[in-house]
Amino acid sequence: MSTTAPSAPPTSLGRLDRFFRLTERGSTVGSEIRGGLATFFAMAYVLVVNAGILSGPDSTGAYLGGGTSPNVPAIAAATALVAGIMTILMGVAANYPLALAAGMGINALIAFTIVQLPGMTWADGMGLVVLEGLVILVLVLTGLRAAVFKAVPHTLKVAISVGIGLFIALVGLVNAGIVRPGGTPLQLGINGSLGGWPAVVFVFGLFLIAVLMVRRVRGAILIGIVAAAVLAAIIEAVAHIGAKSDANPAGWALSAPTLSGSPVQLPDFSTLGQFSLFGAFEKLGPLAAILLIFSIMLADFFDTMGTMVAIGAEGNLLDAEGNPPNTRNILVVDSLAAAAGGAAGVSSNTSYIESATGVGAGARTGLSAVVTGLAFLVAMFFSPLVAFVPFEAASPALVIVGFLMMTQVVEIPWRDTAIAIPAFLTMVMMPFAFSITAGIGAGFIAYVVLCAVTKGGVRRVHWLMWVVSALFVIYFALGPIQHALGI
Repeated sequence: MSTTAPSAPPTSLGRLDRFFRLTERGSTVGSEIRGGLATFFAMAYVLVVNAGILSGPDSTGAYLGGGTSPNVPAIAAATALVAGIMTILMGVAANYPLALAAGMGINALIAFTIVQLPGMTWADGMGLVVLEGLVILVLVLTGLRAAVFKAVPHTLKVAISVGIGLFIALVGLVNAGIVRPGGTPLQLGINGSLGGWPAVVFVFGLFLIAVLMVRRVRGAILIGIVAAAVLAAIIEAVAHIGAKSDANPAGWALSAPTLSGSPVQLPDFSTLGQFSLFGAFEKLGPLAAILLIFSIMLADFFDTMGTMVAIGAEGNLLDAEGNPPNTRNILVVDSLAAAAGGAAGVSSNTSYIESATGVGAGARTGLSAVVTGLAFLVAMFFSPLVAFVPFEAASPALVIVGFLMMTQVVEIPWRDTAIAIPAFLTMVMMPFAFSITAGIGAGFIAYVVLCAVTKGGVRRVHWLMWVVSALFVIYFALGPIQHALGI
């Protein structure tokens, strides 16, 4: 007779551990929750910013979501809905600590260029986004997107990660008003000085996170965000600073940390389904519509590639070739998110580099993405609370994460100029051109050109790098090409 004791039934935590591979990746449920919440707070601004960008009229004078005036609540609700669902899907299907939401840059392209073309409506513009997402999905399913990713040399992947670190650090500084446009392209604060209480909140949050990290306190980033938000609320309650404007340059960026009325609202989903797949083809012609899809697609294609590498590098999740686990699943979910964003009327959804904030706070698995996604779904009902956290409280986390990603620069062989110059261009073009795609394109083109003039260098360039570099040449010249074609 066997004397072996019966095994205990699996617990909920045990199932979570096995499904998300928490122990294998050196994480815990607590770390994933902290990381997921840190990511959410770092990117919650998208709910307000996306609604602001998409709130104007199209070329016919109509507004997204219907009505005769901007329907900001509906855009914000749909933005949260798609971000929540697709981020949860990323966590479950790809087990990767990567959050998704409406892509900044693509939304501006849709709002300020595409839907302003003669006869174009919001539905026509969102139809192009749906088509772009479906095209990228086909490229993923055929293996082409992953093949391009794997064809990129490791040094350029490192440079992409470092460049994104510089990029998000600049985003944090600009969002918080620490760096602003001025007499020079950019300047420190207001006329060269850090003026106003919001700057104090940013500095407080930055140094609090840094001190906690030096002291090896777990959850330092999330603690810093919450503490800075509380300080901001106290300052606003006492000093009544208000939101930043031309008349109030020392005010809070985006919104003041105050609550008025009920913090709970029922979501309005009137933008869902507001898309027309082939409206742009009818109004602009096939060639113009295809060029617009190409311009949207190229930005989506390479932004995600750079983002998932940077997240993986920060969390020590990459393999020896610099590839993240479950690359195919990550790319499939990202492609579906692009199409889903268009179908919901809130622009292409894409992977967010602010996910690095959560990784910096301890996230290593898809469980953190599930937490972030759930937070977005809850935010549909608590939009006033989301707006409560000002940029000045969340942006220090971006600067700290930028530092963490910058540490990988030592992996670049700086004495090999054929590799080092493309890596350098990749890193500097991202913040200077304010575009992850521009940095990747500059690095790719420089890499194939410099390898071509190096003895034996042509053989070490994958043929897909030549093809993609040629596409980037077209991308950089897209404006003159469209002008020549009368588009």
